[in-house]
Amino acid sequence: MAVATLSEWVASYSLHPQQLVAAYQQLDAEISRDDNAWIYIARHDEIHAQLTTIFQMINSGEKQTADFPLLGVPFAVKDNIDVAGMPTSAACPAFSYRADKDATVIARLKAAGAIVVGKTNLDQFATGLVGTRSPFGAVKNTFNPDYVSGGSSSGSASVVARGLVCFALGTDTAGSGRVPAAFNNIVGLKPTKGWLSTVGVVPACRLNDCVSVFALTVEDAETVATVAGGYDLQDPYSRKNPQTAPARFHQKPRFAIPDQPEFFGDTLSATAFAKTLQRLEQQGAELVPIDFTAFSQLAEQLYQGAWVAERTVAVGKILKNQPQAMDPTVRDIVASGLNYSACDAWQAEYTRAELAQKINAQLGEFDALVVPTSPTIHTLAEMAQQPVRYNSQFGTYTNFTNLADLCALALPGDFRADGLPAGITLIAPAWHDQALSHFGKGWQQALNLPLGATDKTLPAGAAEKTSASHVRVAVVGAHLRGMPLNHQLTARNAIFIEESRTAANYRLYALANTQPPKPGLARSEAGQPIAVELWDIPLARFGEFVAEIPAPLGIGTLTLEDGRHVKGFICESAALHDATDITAWGGWKAWLTRHHST
Repeated sequence: MAVATLSEWVASYSLHPQQLVAAYQQLDAEISRDDNAWIYIARHDEIHAQLTTIFQMINSGEKQTADFPLLGVPFAVKDNIDVAGMPTSAACPAFSYRADKDATVIARLKAAGAIVVGKTNLDQFATGLVGTRSPFGAVKNTFNPDYVSGGSSSGSASVVARGLVCFALGTDTAGSGRVPAAFNNIVGLKPTKGWLSTVGVVPACRLNDCVSVFALTVEDAETVATVAGGYDLQDPYSRKNPQTAPARFHQKPRFAIPDQPEFFGDTLSATAFAKTLQRLEQQGAELVPIDFTAFSQLAEQLYQGAWVAERTVAVGKILKNQPQAMDPTVRDIVASGLNYSACDAWQAEYTRAELAQKINAQLGEFDALVVPTSPTIHTLAEMAQQPVRYNSQFGTYTNFTNLADLCALALPGDFRADGLPAGITLIAPAWHDQALSHFGKGWQQALNLPLGATDKTLPAGAAEKTSASHVRVAVVGAHLRGMPLNHQLTARNAIFIEESRTAANYRLYALANTQPPKPGLARSEAGQPIAVELWDIPLARFGEFVAEIPAPLGIGTLTLEDGRHVKGFICESAALHDATDITAWGGWKAWLTRHHST
């Protein structure tokens, strides 16, 4: 099976379901049973059962192929996430059990037509960022087998990077969905906590656990997260999207970067990051060094404080009854949680809250924070000598993210001089996931690197999808950029999208006795295209915006020159009797310029 992005896969097979059977036979031949990136590979009957469920619904007329946005798409699952009928081991055979039902995220992906082809290797109990702490063996880096793959979601990253599946699920508590992405030149989406349900996921630290997505492209990762995400009443930590975040970064994004980046003497990684920063500036971004103290202090809390006791709670039974069954390094980390008291735990929470508040205040001035995903990388041999120290280094720019309630997107970046990947991560406040993805898609197009460890390149960019969390509004007068009421948009996280024009059946008028001066737009059989600006305003802020609009203006639905329909300003006909018809000028700014110059 040639590696494919989601859209290519669906386009190839959605109209010919029987081709899926042949495709999966080919995929089965390509997956090696000796590949330790896999812990469990789905049997033929398990694959067939998933395909049959889809075929039956299509053939019966209950559903159409269009109802399955991920029709037949093969994906892998980190082996701490339940798939009905398959074993879940969390890379500890003594802990293994056969799952009775799908985790919520798996059920949603299957309902969209995706097919689970296997469970992947990980650092035991998702404790580690290295990919070496597993009785099933260390997963090797896909670019140089002497180096680590990163973890804990090592197997998931590996099978995606090699093109064996279109995407894979991981988990991310301290960076497990980002570090393996960086080390294998793929995309790692670490969503806002609570967006993707953790029901059916073996917990590591329940307060900070996230299901993450690995893919070759940002477009694919975003699609998968959108399908898998959503509120889950069964998950006590699930959250509803407040729909107040911006749809995109500003046209000239303003990024924070660490004022004194730490690379632990790794000049190759430092040089690669410097090149990436140069590239960001060349693309128009403003980079501002910030004091990184609060980030570093919070990162240290995750493993050097009482938060580690969450891991002790999660696997306490096997630690007590079968400690010899655990990886020695994992066992030592988990056992250290027994050293903390309830008082220590509360103090740790107070410290977390104080530092998180400082961090979010710092990031409030920026579109996002840009960091190296990992400051360095090590060989398998080096990792065996210093397993805790080097693991800690990998978490320098990841450990604080969930503790501070931030979302993150790990992206491919400039390679190191030795040919190893060295990715970057963009980090933003909770629920800014869509803005991260929008920027990431443009970044990946501009960089145009081979995808993962394959020789495949990025396909042409897909048409931008309409956001369900935002309202696209056409503004025609005092709300345009540079105009006196534009702040009513920007104060509500609205983002300018593009300049456009209405269809030809509109007329524009300068209204009488309005302050500040405003135009009125009205539909007319004898009209012409009128210049407008399109802005995306968060859905939850749209009502506030409309409430500030005074009569005789209101919001209706406008038709654009290209046939799109958007919300936009309209005017009551009664107000046009004493207004000045300025249609011939083609737009409010053009008329103002002419009017003020005469």
